[in-house]
Amino acid sequence: MMDLRKEHIAIGINSGETASGAASGSRKSLRRHWNQLSRFQKNLVWIVLAGICIFLFFLIPYDDDGTSPSDLRVDRPLEHIQIAPFKDRHQHLNLEKSGVGGILERSFRSTDAEVKEVNLAGGKNIIDEPPAMAAEGHNNQQLLEEPKLDEPEGVGGGGEVGVGEDGAATLQIVHSEPKEVVENEENVLEENRKSGDAKDFKGPTNDRQRAVIDAFLHSWRGYKEYAWGHDNLKPISMSYSDWFGLGLTIVDSLDTMYIMDLQEEFDEARNWIDQYLRFDVNRDVNLFEVTIRVLGGLLSTYHLSGDKMFLDKALDLGQRLLPCFDSPSGIPYSDVNIETMKARPPKWSPDSSTSEVTTLQLEFRDLSRTAMNPVFENAAHKVNVKVHELEKNEGLVPIFINANTGQFRNFATISLGARADSYYEYLLKQWLQTGKKNDDFLIDDYQTAIRGVLNQLVRTTPNEKHLYIGELINGKDFKPKMDHLTCYLPGTLLLGHKNGMPKSHLKLATDLLETCYQTYMKQPTQLAPEISYFNLNGESESDIYVKTNDAHNLLRPEFVESLYYFYAITGNKTYQDMGWTIFEAFNKYTKVKNGYTSIGNVKNPLNTRPRDMMESFWLGETLKYFYLLFSDDRNEIDLDKYVFNSEAHPLPVRDN
Repeated sequence: MMDLRKEHIAIGINSGETASGAASGSRKSLRRHWNQLSRFQKNLVWIVLAGICIFLFFLIPYDDDGTSPSDLRVDRPLEHIQIAPFKDRHQHLNLEKSGVGGILERSFRSTDAEVKEVNLAGGKNIIDEPPAMAAEGHNNQQLLEEPKLDEPEGVGGGGEVGVGEDGAATLQIVHSEPKEVVENEENVLEENRKSGDAKDFKGPTNDRQRAVIDAFLHSWRGYKEYAWGHDNLKPISMSYSDWFGLGLTIVDSLDTMYIMDLQEEFDEARNWIDQYLRFDVNRDVNLFEVTIRVLGGLLSTYHLSGDKMFLDKALDLGQRLLPCFDSPSGIPYSDVNIETMKARPPKWSPDSSTSEVTTLQLEFRDLSRTAMNPVFENAAHKVNVKVHELEKNEGLVPIFINANTGQFRNFATISLGARADSYYEYLLKQWLQTGKKNDDFLIDDYQTAIRGVLNQLVRTTPNEKHLYIGELINGKDFKPKMDHLTCYLPGTLLLGHKNGMPKSHLKLATDLLETCYQTYMKQPTQLAPEISYFNLNGESESDIYVKTNDAHNLLRPEFVESLYYFYAITGNKTYQDMGWTIFEAFNKYTKVKNGYTSIGNVKNPLNTRPRDMMESFWLGETLKYFYLLFSDDRNEIDLDKYVFNSEAHPLPVRDN
C-alpha cells in the first residue's frame, strides 16, 4: 500500500504541448484515480494481481537440482509417500495435494519409480537405502523388499501398510493421478485435519462447557508461564515440579485441547513435543505412570488428530519401556532407565503394585495394532495370562506382586483403591477394546471379581444407609475405609452393564455413585477428601467421617469420570447438575492466581491449606471429563468406538 503522507508523482497527458512544458493540460495522478475507486473495485484489482502472480509463479518451470523443463514428466501419474514425523504442524501435508513437478517446498517429489517405503516404526525416513542399511536404521526394524498393496490400510493416512519379518509396520508407495497445485499450506493443513482418521470437534456449545474451557486456559497460562516443558506447575510459588522430566502436563493435556478445539494451545504443545520431547535421556521412569500418561496421551492424540508425529514418538517410547517385561517371571519391573533401557524393581520395595503391572495392556495393545508390530501386545498380554493363573480370593487380588517370583505378596491388603484399582478397570476395558469375545478369560475374571466385591467388600452404614466398598487388611480383616480412587468404579460398572453385565452391577454402580457424591456434599467445601471412613458399628456420630491426615484433595478425576459415564450412557442431566456443583467448588476453593492447586483440608473453607501443586491429571482427566459431562451431545466420544484408558485418553475399539 502507498503511504498517503508521501508526495506522489503525477503522470500527465498533454494536449498539444510537450511533456516538459505541460502546465495547462488536464492532469490527474494514478493515486487520485485509485482513491476514486470503490472498495469492491479495489479488491477486484488486488485479486486479479494476486492471480497473475500465482499464475506466473507456478507456470515458470524450474528444478532445484538443475533439471531442465523438458526433463519434467507431466504425462504420467505421480508417486507420493506420506512421511512421518513432521517437524511442525504446518508440514503435516497430504502429499496427494502436490502439483505437477512438486512445487511446494515440503512436498516429496519422486522421479524414481523404485522408491518403495518409509519405516514407520523406526522414526526415520528411509528412502532408497539398500536392505542391509535400512535394517540398521533403528532398533533393527526390517523393511519389506517389495510393496504389498493388498495389505490393510495404514492408520491415519494415505499409505498402505505392510509387515516385515519382525512385525514392523511400513508404509508403501501409492500411485495417484496429478492433482491441482495447492496454493496455501494452511489450506492443506486444514484439509488434513478433516480427512483420514482425524476426528472433528466443534468446541463448546453451552456456558458450562465454556466455563470448563476458561478453567483449562487459566491453568494452561500459569503452566506456560512458570513451568513450560516441566512435569507439573506449582502455581503459588510460581515454579515447577519435575517427576520424570517428560513434560507430563503437556502430553497429558494434548487430547483434552483437541477435544475442546483449542487449536492455538494444541499447536504450541504439538510443536514442543516434536522439537523437545526426547526419550534418549539418562533418567529412570515408572513404567505404569509413563504408560498411562505419556504413551496413552501420544496414542490418543494420534488417533484423534491423524498426526503421525505422535505415533512415531509413541513407538520410540514403547521400545524403551519394553525391557521392563524382561523379568524372570514375566511380571514387569516397575522402573526403567529410558536411555540405557535397564529395568529394575522399585527402590522402596522388591514388589510392584498390582495395578501398575496390570494397567499397561490397553496402551501396549493399541501400539502394536496401530504399528502392526505384535511385540508390545505380546509382552503385555503375557502379564494378563500370568495374573489370571495366580490364586485369588474370589477374584480379588492383593495390592502387591513380585516381578522376580511372579507371586502376590502374602497377607497383603485387598482394596479397590490405591495400588489395585485399575486392575479391575482394565479387565473390562481390554475385553471391550478387543471386540467383546465370548471366550475371553479377562471378562470372566472381571465378573468373578465383582462377585467377590459384593460378597466381601460391600457394606452399608447403619443410619443413612450409604453403601461403600471397604478393604481387607492382611487379606482378611475388614476395614471401613474407601479411597476417592474407588469412585471410578460406578462408571466402570455402568459401562459393563451397558455391554451385557448383570443387573447386580447396575445396582452397585448407582448406590456407590450416590455415596461418592455424599463424600463431596458432606464437606463444608463440597470437595471430597482423599480417603473417607464409614460408620461400621455405631462407633462414630457421622456415617461418613474424615481423619485429619486424609482430608486433602488433589484435584482428582475419578468421581467426575463416573458422572460422565452415567450421563453419556443414560442421558440423565441430573448427573450434569451434580458435576456442576463440584466444578463450582473447585473454582471456589482451589483456583489461585496462576492456576489451580491441590488443598490440604476440605473440612474447613477458611483454612484449606493450599499445597502448591497442579497435577497433570487436572488438565488431562478432571477437566476433560467435566467438559464431556457438560456436553449437549452425550456421544461426543462414542463409547462403542472408544475406550478410555486409566488417564482418560480415548483409544479405539478394535474388532478383534
